[in-house]
Amino acid sequence: MKIARHRIIDVLRARGQHVRADWIRRELPDEVDVGKHAGLLATLNLDPADLAETPSR
Repeated sequence: MKIARHRIIDVLRARGQHVRADWIRRELPDEVDVGKHAGLLATLNLDPADLAETPSR
């Protein structure tokens, strides 16, 4: 599963973690592979299920 990088950045900025959000913006690709970056997401306290795009109705 892949997650859009901007969703991770949005959550971090909402938490006031601007330095981490800036680092994510610089270091990760536009589409973040959950399997490859599972450890990073866990460290950031991010649940991939919460970040996944919801289908349009």
